[in-house]
Amino acid sequence: MNLSRRFVLRGMGAAAVALPMLESLAPRGAKAGGNATPPYAIFLRQANGVGAAQSTDVGDEPERFWPRNPGALTAESIEGRAIGELTDFADRLLVVGNVRMEFYDYADGHARGVFQSLTGRGANVPGAGGSSEASGESLDHRIGRELNADDRESMFMYAGRNAGWLGGACLSHRGANSRRGPLHNPVLAYQQMMGIDSDQFATLIARQRSVNDLVKGEMDTLLGRAELSTQDRMRLELHQQSVRDLENGLQCSLEADQEAALDGEAAGFESTDGDQVLAAVRAHMDVAALAIACGYTRSVAIQVGNGNDGDTQYRNLDSGQLMENYHFVSHRRQSHGSDGAIIPNSDLLHHYVDRQFAQTFRHLLERLDSYIMPDGQALLDAGVSVWHNDSANGPGHGSLNVPYVVAGGAGGMLRTGQFIELPGGETNHARVLNTLGSAAGLRAEDGSLISDFGDPAQNRTPLDEMLA
Repeated sequence: MNLSRRFVLRGMGAAAVALPMLESLAPRGAKAGGNATPPYAIFLRQANGVGAAQSTDVGDEPERFWPRNPGALTAESIEGRAIGELTDFADRLLVVGNVRMEFYDYADGHARGVFQSLTGRGANVPGAGGSSEASGESLDHRIGRELNADDRESMFMYAGRNAGWLGGACLSHRGANSRRGPLHNPVLAYQQMMGIDSDQFATLIARQRSVNDLVKGEMDTLLGRAELSTQDRMRLELHQQSVRDLENGLQCSLEADQEAALDGEAAGFESTDGDQVLAAVRAHMDVAALAIACGYTRSVAIQVGNGNDGDTQYRNLDSGQLMENYHFVSHRRQSHGSDGAIIPNSDLLHHYVDRQFAQTFRHLLERLDSYIMPDGQALLDAGVSVWHNDSANGPGHGSLNVPYVVAGGAGGMLRTGQFIELPGGETNHARVLNTLGSAAGLRAEDGSLISDFGDPAQNRTPLDEMLA
């Protein structure tokens, strides 16, 4: 019998959704260039800008984020900077500077930043401030809508207290005035992807078994196929270990309060403790990498914290203690505004938050890099992963020089190993979004790169500076 992947998936049920593509079982001729890993996009959003060189009413602040000079990224050029946490991936990064967000009338800097960050559009109702909504679809949703199989939406994940400024989750949108609800609990995100319910997952946890065990018989049969190559056997074993690693990570977060976790209320994803929030982000990343690897989705967006991330307290890397909430730190004062007592060394504390986000982004890159796809490339290099901010810096939360750190060359489409500075103040971020959307596989009707995403009043042509 000619054993196809579709047959295997059907026989193993929804729990086998993460079964990797196997060269040995691919259609005849598929190995000769027709089995390339499709591109994808993963977006990680940080709020409140980064700790960059500037002068504030608190004092002059040194550069702690950007590389020292444009050109090739080297260990020396990023040493001591937040991006230095990504040194091991420097040759696979594209750091993009001088991106300008539009000064749309949201009547609030955080609303202006986060609502346009993936939509490239202004407010649905101008001047609404904390009650704002975006006026169009977000890029993550469009990628899923056009490229996902079975009309499946892109994955939108959230970590932190899902309430507060701008209502919590506010990054992903189906269209104008239509924000999406997130996958908040990483366990539930995993269950949705694997096609199991809470009872099944609880049974697996209680019996210390794996989703792999649900389909052990079928997997053993598959591994016994004579035509299966050594490389495919290694892929299957990596797949099984990756599933088990993911489950073990989730199980560890459940041990303290398993019942609450299954109910969607565990501290890890609804917490204000930055360590727990970022642990939940890493669990989301594990689910996201598995979902991309198995073809479940071509697009994931991960939002950390609410509109101004004003609840989360990240850790002081010197003292080991939790700091003031991140929004206070970004304002350099014990205030959500311009008053309040000055927080000593707050620019350094902001840098510590940047470093922790860089470390968390590195976790995603390591996970993606662990998947070697049938065409021989690491999953990391097949697509594009983006750590972006919705502001340039704190405390001003400006719209000039908004950071974009891009990893993976989308199969060779994007430049890598470079820090580029776009023409200062001239490059609106809608052009960046069209470039990233094209890198993820979106195309115009004539097959060219897209140039129609975002506000039609803006220049939306892809950026040659970002292309290989």
